[in-house]
Amino acid sequence: MKNVLIDTHVLLWWLADHTSLGKESRKIISDERNDVFVSAVSAWEISIKKNKGLLKAPDNIDAIVEDEGFAKLPISLFHGEQAGRLKNIHRDPFDRMLIAQAQAEGLELMTADKTIPKYGLKIIDAKL
Repeated sequence: MKNVLIDTHVLLWWLADHTSLGKESRKIISDERNDVFVSAVSAWEISIKKNKGLLKAPDNIDAIVEDEGFAKLPISLFHGEQAGRLKNIHRDPFDRMLIAQAQAEGLELMTADKTIPKYGLKIIDAKL
């Protein structure tokens, strides 16, 4: 059994059945024995980018995440402190929060981002 936090782009690829999401990653997400988490930061990132016209994504991510059977991961004050303490390797605040949450909660982070592995956490390459 795996405990996996999926990056925002992974969530969007999953929902769109996009070919960028690899076969192994699809198996991990669809395996009911695994706990798949979606962070509140992903909903925040999606809504900001949609509002700016940078992204087309479904409305009501909250309900969609629930319908998909994913666990919702709220942002805590501890997560915020941890994200602020990370080395300045990655500048994206959304990704920094995902890194902090994965570290704090002992989750593997599924992502295609090439900078995130530099933080030394457990990564699942979303392209595989």
